Amino acid sequence: MDRNYALEFVRVTEMAAIESARLMGRGDEKEADQAAVTAMRKMFNSIDFDGRVVIGEGERDEAPMLYIGEKVGTGKGARLDLALDPLEGTTICANGGNNSISVIAIADEGHFLHAPDTYMEKIAVGPEAANAIDLSAPPTQNLIEIAKAKKTLVENLTVVILDRPRHADLIAEVRRAGARIWLIGDGDVSAAISAAMPNSGVDVLMGIGGAPEGVIAAAAIRCIGGNMQGRLKPRNQSEIDRAAKMGIKDMHKVWSLEEMARGNVMFCATGVTQGNFLDGVRFTPGGCETHSVVMRSETGTVRQVHATHRFDKKPKY
Repeated sequence: MDRNYALEFVRVTEMAAIESARLMGRGDEKEADQAAVTAMRKMFNSIDFDGRVVIGEGERDEAPMLYIGEKVGTGKGARLDLALDPLEGTTICANGGNNSISVIAIADEGHFLHAPDTYMEKIAVGPEAANAIDLSAPPTQNLIEIAKAKKTLVENLTVVILDRPRHADLIAEVRRAGARIWLIGDGDVSAAISAAMPNSGVDVLMGIGGAPEGVIAAAAIRCIGGNMQGRLKPRNQSEIDRAAKMGIKDMHKVWSLEEMARGNVMFCATGVTQGNFLDGVRFTPGGCETHSVVMRSETGTVRQVHATHRFDKKPKY
């Protein structure tokens, strides 16, 4: 995969972040998401590549733009698969909270797990604890092994968990084990990445979130060098049938990091609202500033991109 695509695609997340950030705190999730989707789609179609959305805003009948299977790009150039979320944390953005981002993961054709729009149980860690996790083991055992790998005590670990009723038992067990907990309302892509980043203050992500978001996070962690495992948790027969249609028949299978995102992958994300992973869009007289990250698994390079945008020189797309 041409390394220059990384900087092409970060322009896409930048524009999606800028347009959705204009609606921060306005209370309208759909409008904020639509603004990000529209900007992202337009920017894609200005880039020379033959792209296919494999993780997107939903299936064709449910998502008018950037649906699963949609073709993007000019059609000229490399055939690439995309896993994306134009606005990860729509509720966060609409409410003016922290840690909403615009995100794209890129791989060669056929190298992403085609995860249906259902739930996935996940565990994610950074490089130090990459060999210490086992999704089939109890949370307490995972915490003990992670602490050993990081040469610390369980009491010093911080576990990030989505604040949902379904996690009541998990939260209770983590508390009994003695670890600290950071509960988040939304945005488990950025949370998983934080768990894999050094000096983020987070040691591990645990719990059940979206399966599409799991694939996106896996691509990022492939670049950073940590580890992640996932297992689908469909809510009903319809979701089981949808998974089977996409080629997944074993609902008990634990998917490894490499199975979710194979080969050489790239990852781009731009902060929409202020976060511990990325700064949000800051509007200035006549323009704005953005903070993005661009990563490549082939080289392990992680680039921080701080950009200044001038609105009197609008992008042509």
